[in-house]
Amino acid sequence: MDAERVDEDILLSVRNLKTYFPIIGGLFKRKIGVVKAVDGVSFDIRRNETVGLVGESGCGKTTIGNTLLNLVERESGEIYFKGQRLIKYLGFSSKLEKKNPIQSMAEIQYTSKFRKKIQMVFQDPDSSLNPRWKIVNIIGEPLRLLSGVKKKREIRRRVLELLETVSMKAEHLDRYAHEFSGGQKQRIVIARALACNPELIILDEPTSALDVSVQAQILNLLKELQKRFGLSYLFITHDLTVVQHIADRIQVMYLGKFVEGGTIEEVFYNPTHPYTKALLSARPTFDPKIKRTRVILTGDVPSAMNPPSGCAFHPRCYEKGKHEACDANNPTRIDLGGEHYMMCAPISEVEKSYKGMQYISD
Repeated sequence: MDAERVDEDILLSVRNLKTYFPIIGGLFKRKIGVVKAVDGVSFDIRRNETVGLVGESGCGKTTIGNTLLNLVERESGEIYFKGQRLIKYLGFSSKLEKKNPIQSMAEIQYTSKFRKKIQMVFQDPDSSLNPRWKIVNIIGEPLRLLSGVKKKREIRRRVLELLETVSMKAEHLDRYAHEFSGGQKQRIVIARALACNPELIILDEPTSALDVSVQAQILNLLKELQKRFGLSYLFITHDLTVVQHIADRIQVMYLGKFVEGGTIEEVFYNPTHPYTKALLSARPTFDPKIKRTRVILTGDVPSAMNPPSGCAFHPRCYEKGKHEACDANNPTRIDLGGEHYMMCAPISEVEKSYKGMQYISD
């Protein structure tokens, strides 16, 4: 394993992750194509760090989170947790035997052991909370199944501790999900994610359905929990203001690929990729005296079933024509200093526009 993945500060490492969904059609319902929901992304999440993942709807953000949890099958790529590889499938099944005939028992056991160390807060708490169960059962289920807590009295005690951790009370134990507000439901989902003492929590649009005042409460709660338990977050959102408030680093995603990444300061105060510039220009300003140039993107987002050749963004790029062969050549990674990078035209085409860049060959 290379030195990058054995860095003790890195909790999760993803390399060249691809997740494709088959397109079924025709008279005999055969596979006629694929949707490249995630197409070759790589990133790291360090301990006690929040990485923001932003982009338009349908770009593949949520699919990355689901793939990390094995909720959807990845096409290829590697996922490492604490330097150890996580396999695609768990247990002994015909699927495992066919696709991983030489899979080691050690990797199977490791993946099973650390699955509970990666948890997820889903976008819609209404659809992820069982309406027939009381809150004590909803939060107590992972304690029973994953932590081996069997006694009802102990489960009840642990659930009460978790509710108090997210600023809820004992009187909420025996209520049903429909009896709570949106903010309270989100706190319940967060408490459930904490039940197995995770080290990484994937947060999928955790504040998108909440009003601004409740959003602030949830964000402050997440920061407090991160500091208290040493958690790492993968924060998936389309709200740039929220991600600027909570994240340490950011990855900008477009049509299944990353187009720019770096620290919050690097990306927000020195955006380089045309798509990032367009996203940031759409943010509202709190001072009406500040005049901001709005970048308007024309055209629709291309279909992931039939993506454009070369750079996927080039049909909507307002700088097309400045750089030749954007529609013919795949974008290359360009190091902009520090942790800042972007994916754009070959270096020979952009070096006239950007100074101080270092070309990173594949």
